[in-house]
Order: sequence, then C-alpha cells, then structure tokens
Amino acid sequence: MQMRLLSVELAAKILSAYVTRNNIPAGTLPDLLFEVHHSLTALRKHAEPQVRRPTEAQIRDSIRPDTLISFEDGKPYKALRRHLTMRGLTPEVYKAKWGLPVDYPLVSAAYSARRSMISRRIGQGQRQRMQSAAE
Repeated sequence: MQMRLLSVELAAKILSAYVTRNNIPAGTLPDLLFEVHHSLTALRKHAEPQVRRPTEAQIRDSIRPDTLISFEDGKPYKALRRHLTMRGLTPEVYKAKWGLPVDYPLVSAAYSARRSMISRRIGQGQRQRMQSAAE
C-alpha cells in the first residue's frame, strides 16, 4: 500500500514538473497522470530480473582446479570473496541466490594449496627463530 502511495506521489511530481513547462488541456490531466503512474509501476515490476539457477553440471563445471567461475559475471577468479564484496554480496547470499550447496568453495584448490604452503613456510621460520632465541 505504501509503495503505491509513493508511486502516485512520484507520478504527481513528474506530471507537475511537465505541466509547468508545457501547455496541457485540463481535461487530459487525469489520463496523463494515470499513464505516468502506470509507467512507474511497470518499471518497478521489471526491476528485479528472474535469476536462472544453474544446473548441477554447471555448478560442477564452475569449479576448476585453478579458478572458480562466478555466476554473477561468468569470469574466472582465484578467490570469490573480494569479487562478491565488490558486488555487495556475502558468500551466504551468493550461495542462496544461485542455489549453490553450502560447501561450495570460495577459493580455488590451487590457490588455497599455494597459500597454505606459504603459511607453513612462514610458520616454520618463526618456530626456528623462537627455538634459536630460547637457546
């Protein structure tokens, strides 16, 4: 109900701005107001496009060893978190929107293994420094 009132008010403001700059016969104002209101409500209905959910095969194909294919833009990414954040999505919302399983990865396997190896190396270096400092 409130959205309808807002669209009526917006239609009245648009029509008011139009009438101040153009000569319009008074008898056509109700029809013109109806047309503007109808156009605004039609815009609102088409504002949210239907999302086609991917099939099981498409979900499997989107997970590659070195990249993940985003369902938002179809581009490959090593990690989806930053990409999703830039689009205003959380991982949970992304998975729900596209009907992805809860265990859908957000980081490619190769990138995750590489980061894990780097972390282990850093950790080993710290342990060695701690051991030599303790001696």
